[in-house]
Amino acid sequence: MVKEQAFRLSISDLPIVPFCLASFLAIHGQRKKSLSPSGAVAAFFVGLLAMAVPLRTFGVSLIVFYLVGSRATKVGKALKSTLEDGHVEAGYRSAMQVLSNSFTALIAACAWSIFFTPYSFFPSLYSNLFGGPPIDFQNFRDAGYLESPMPSLYISEKWCAIDPEVDNGLSRRLVFLALGHFACCLGDTLASEIGILSKSHPFLITTFKRVPPGTNGALSALGTAASAAGGLIMGLTVAITLLIENSACLSGSKSDGVVVLFLFVGKLATYGAFAGVVGSGIDSILGATVQQTRYSTTSKLILTDESTVERSKQEIKIISGLNILTNNQV
Repeated sequence: MVKEQAFRLSISDLPIVPFCLASFLAIHGQRKKSLSPSGAVAAFFVGLLAMAVPLRTFGVSLIVFYLVGSRATKVGKALKSTLEDGHVEAGYRSAMQVLSNSFTALIAACAWSIFFTPYSFFPSLYSNLFGGPPIDFQNFRDAGYLESPMPSLYISEKWCAIDPEVDNGLSRRLVFLALGHFACCLGDTLASEIGILSKSHPFLITTFKRVPPGTNGALSALGTAASAAGGLIMGLTVAITLLIENSACLSGSKSDGVVVLFLFVGKLATYGAFAGVVGSGIDSILGATVQQTRYSTTSKLILTDESTVERSKQEIKIISGLNILTNNQV
């Protein structure tokens, strides 16, 4: 009887704070022209689901990623508009762009909620819509992912969300999956938006030749530093939120508290910075090989996927890459 009631969702079960925050960020993004109408709708649902997860590090990471990324986009917007044809339209993020920058982390957040807080908002919503629990824990136990028929229910005072000993490290893997995703995405965003401010022309990662700013797959020292900074920001965000909400992350150690604190924060910050650089590097390799960069010899502009002005074949120069993937797909 208790289980049946737990899976029935009513309006009173709606997480008010996540709902209000997601609404505010979506409306604010559309008003500031950083989100299209479809992008605002997608941002609302992504934000609601991520921020409704009882482990708040998922939602806070999403907010930090959005705010820092939006600010960085504004910093490089004026210069990019003089270097890229279609950049103004590209800054108006659609639903596809929102999902491209959040999907993996959202899956990790929802999966964590299903496994470790099975009666929270998302599992209850899923069960309310489709009937029954969203996952068969017995299959995961038989496969060796869980140590017991049911995963360990999350209690912040009892176990740390990144403890490798809890349920064979399943919680840890999901948190690190979200961290890696946001670190890669923010690192790539900062590398693109801040790196373009470099006074020297970047070089193509595959040939090391100097190419125009805005070329897919191009690297610069400033852009690489920015990608590390982006990952570092996300690593620090996860570390700080875990320390605030998950007291077990420090309480179980016998070492000096200051040392443990330094190692805990330093480890996550290092992981984040590493993911930021690696993610940006992978994006650059893909951009240089399977994403075509076109350059107008007449306007002296990089032609983006959103370019709308018709160009003659004679004035278009292919700088790098094959026309296989779009920017969103990369």
